Amino acid sequence: MKKDDLSLSYSARKALTVHLGEAAGNEIASLIQRMATQIEELKRNKVSVTQVIPNQGVMDPLIKALESESF
Repeated sequence: MKKDDLSLSYSARKALTVHLGEAAGNEIASLIQRMATQIEELKRNKVSVTQVIPNQGVMDPLIKALESESF
């Protein structure tokens, strides 16, 4: 994805500044843009994670006791 695709449109920035005020609107627009950049970076460097679930028949008695407790 190109960097230009990550930025807000002029209309979106203008709407934020009109409704929230110039300082707050610009701050939120910048935050959204930084978050979009970080998300793209995470997608590029993503690592596949396999969920590990213990076998229900071989569960440790301590784990069974903890799961039956109500807090």
